[in-house]
Amino acid sequence: MSPLEKAQARVRELREQINEHNYRYHVLDDPEVPDAEYDRLTQELQALEADFPSLVTSDSPTQRVGDTPLDAFTQVKHKAPMLSLENAFSDQELEAFDQRLHERLDDVAEIEYACEPKYDGIAVSLLYENGKLTRGATRGDGATGEDITQNVRTINTIPLSLRGDRFPALLEVRGEIYMPKAGFEKLNIQALSEGTKTFANPRNAAAGSLRQLDPKITEARPLIMCAYSVGVSDGGSLPDKHADILQQLRDWGFLISEQLAVVSGVLGCVEYYSGIAEKRNGLAYEIDGVVFKVNRLDLQQQLGFVSRAPRWAIARKFPAQEEMTVLNDVEFQVGRTGAITPVAKLEPVLVGGVTISNASLHNKDEIARLGVKIGDTVIVRRAGDVIPKVVKVVTSRRPEDAEEIQFPRICPVCPAAIEIPEDESIARCTAGLSCGAQLKESIKHFCSRQAMDIEGLGDKLVEQFVDQKLIKSVADIYSLEAEPVARLERLGEKSAANLVAAIEKSKNTTLPRFLYALGIREVGQATALALANYFLTLELLAEASEEELQNVPDVGPVVAKNIVEFMHSSNNKAVISALLKAGVKWPKVEPPEVDQLPLDGQTIVLTGTLNSMSRDDAKARLVALGAKVVGSVSAKTDKVVAGPGAGSKLVKAQDLGIEVVDEDAFLAWVDELEAAH
Repeated sequence: MSPLEKAQARVRELREQINEHNYRYHVLDDPEVPDAEYDRLTQELQALEADFPSLVTSDSPTQRVGDTPLDAFTQVKHKAPMLSLENAFSDQELEAFDQRLHERLDDVAEIEYACEPKYDGIAVSLLYENGKLTRGATRGDGATGEDITQNVRTINTIPLSLRGDRFPALLEVRGEIYMPKAGFEKLNIQALSEGTKTFANPRNAAAGSLRQLDPKITEARPLIMCAYSVGVSDGGSLPDKHADILQQLRDWGFLISEQLAVVSGVLGCVEYYSGIAEKRNGLAYEIDGVVFKVNRLDLQQQLGFVSRAPRWAIARKFPAQEEMTVLNDVEFQVGRTGAITPVAKLEPVLVGGVTISNASLHNKDEIARLGVKIGDTVIVRRAGDVIPKVVKVVTSRRPEDAEEIQFPRICPVCPAAIEIPEDESIARCTAGLSCGAQLKESIKHFCSRQAMDIEGLGDKLVEQFVDQKLIKSVADIYSLEAEPVARLERLGEKSAANLVAAIEKSKNTTLPRFLYALGIREVGQATALALANYFLTLELLAEASEEELQNVPDVGPVVAKNIVEFMHSSNNKAVISALLKAGVKWPKVEPPEVDQLPLDGQTIVLTGTLNSMSRDDAKARLVALGAKVVGSVSAKTDKVVAGPGAGSKLVKAQDLGIEVVDEDAFLAWVDELEAAH
């Protein structure tokens, strides 16, 4: 077979695969492979067509945008094509793009670029006639889209009428409709509780929500539209720079990216990309890269277009956060509370710049929902520091010898039985702290910075102490002596002395820290603080009934039951008694006077990222001042604290006229209240 014949066969194969992936993504909203795999197939096809120009045909996926629109909606023709963007996958490719522009413009001066995050959602076109929204459409195949006017009218961030009066008689606004991360998680939780299909990622959730024949379903979904360009404008005038046009759109009532910036030259682009990459995981929405556009419209017109993309814009993609690999085996780990967690053992794969060989499968229900088997090809997702997880099975690649995943009946660490309580989906080892794994995890938690904060007593050292039988419960920590500790591997006399001193120092703590350190199921830092503020003493808390516990903010029936069971356990009573006898203590707290807490009765919402503290720490400070901290904005909300990345909650608060403060104002406010209190 000649090189041309080989190339012809491979081109035919690639086109079939890409067309199938396009159909699954654009028409079925059910992509089978991650973006990284799709990009590789497309790049290979582009390379072959570049090497063998005679193989290029008008129906090649490289010669068009998207695929056939759905037949369920009325078809509409765009007044100007909605083209896609060329992609850059490295700084070198971005520099090559900048160099091409300089060559075409014959201009040695640095080019000014408008920079925006590339939202991972659905591109839409909105048509306004005399300031009124008359049509909304999907991109479709770039020339023809689907009429979704009734659906887009339900999205709060899409104005039905433009603000002001100086707008073109005909204006087509383009933007991205997306679903915030928090809304996506809530939607999937609801789907699981109702036994319906969950979405693979926020982009699919946005697409599925937008393509509903019943607009009431779309209205119930947490969708946001962010404007990113003007397609057609007739009558009136627009600014002569892209970033200024976006600011004009903002004045007319559109949401634009809070990350919009204008930079000079390719170095400015590289710095902007690095900055957004650092912020990425703290944003309230998913992005998969950054879009760079020549800012001056006259230069855009001079540069023009190729067949499917503008020459003056490019998308610099992030490293893939999803990848395909093979599930080789499943191991079962035992957590602090005895929870048995299945862990996927994967063929190592690079995801988001990190080699991944393990991923979470969560629990038995999640394995059943995924329908995953050992030997399957799976899609793995990684987001920042979050533990990688298996999100989908590529069933078309399932081997004939794929094996069912069998949950163990006996704990993989100790000989105790495993059970699944009726009201839970999590399997648990029944041995309690006699299970070595639970003992180690409980001690690690007890020593952690947020708990007793024993400096130097890290995970590896805890494991050594338990394996050497120097520690059999958390109380044994306070009987450790320097001499036997110094004999352990990698420890000397000085290190042992420092550790014993740190253990002694940790005896002086607070009641909230002590309660959190005990490791009561579902009692985190904020709940521990609320319990301490309500009961003031450990003795009163230990004697409380489930009904009385439910009077504490954030304590429901399940948490109340866990606390009562923990406090009534003879083993736990013995451990607590031993800790107190060893000298663990905290200051006595006097009961506050009635109405003494300055934020009694106030409801606060935290949204976005806080740089100076965690959301849990901020919540704990507010609760200590008497506030109720909730997760959603309503007319009853008194104040919203909005950090970078705040999304739909911020928009809703502004719509309702609720007071919004940034992190600096929040810190000054809380510091003042705490000082006065």
